[in-house]
Amino acid sequence: QVRLVESGGGLVQGGESLLLSCAASGSIDKIRTMGWYRQASGKQRELIADITRGGNTNYADSVKGRFTISRDNAKNMVYLRMNSLKPEDTAVYYCNTNPPNIYYWGQGTQVTVSS
Repeated sequence: QVRLVESGGGLVQGGESLLLSCAASGSIDKIRTMGWYRQASGKQRELIADITRGGNTNYADSVKGRFTISRDNAKNMVYLRMNSLKPEDTAVYYCNTNPPNIYYWGQGTQVTVSS
């Protein structure tokens, strides 16, 4: 049974960077695609990046060129490096499979970007 715990969020100013981590209690080696999602206040949760077991990546237009997703299957970890952060990146960030498994949603980690 896979459990996902996100960490690394915080309060930063525009233009700064953060590295988010997703630790899985259970193997992700057999999961084809892992992703990062975010949900801003008053908005729907959205997929912003995903990565296949083999390392192929996809990004939402809103984060393309600024965010980088990676995974370490041996360590059961998924990462999201966020550069050049903007106030509109403010949201709670979650990791999950893509498509998401309803039982895998964790608490998420809050990212707040100020001007």
